Amino acid sequence: MTSELVLVDTSAWVLALKKAADPDVKKRIEALLAENRVVIVPLICLELLGGVKSPAEFKRLKSRLEALHTIPLAKAEWEEAASLAFELRRRGKTIPYADIVIAAVAILHNLTLLHADRHFGIIAREINLKAESLLA
Repeated sequence: MTSELVLVDTSAWVLALKKAADPDVKKRIEALLAENRVVIVPLICLELLGGVKSPAEFKRLKSRLEALHTIPLAKAEWEEAASLAFELRRRGKTIPYADIVIAAVAILHNLTLLHADRHFGIIAREINLKAESLLA
């Protein structure tokens, strides 16, 4: 078993947190949490917290997210994202900027990106992104 940190994208969290959660996805994320291997970035927190339905749920989720390893989005991360966006566009790939920022963090910090978003599959085919897809 590796102790490598894993950047868990919003798309994976959504699958694990919904009421009818996919049991395999939930088990995968719970294992990573138990091993203290989950990493997030502020952008993922924004996406998750922006989608909650009540103040109590917001407070509970915010507290849980604050306990995770967090990589701030500093100058190096933004520069990596800009380079990645430029390179992908040169290759004819148009990817949402939020996904580019998240992928850039994974690349820059040599993290595996756990996701359920086809855009990350496109990036992984074009650029050296370590990705684990939850898509069937």
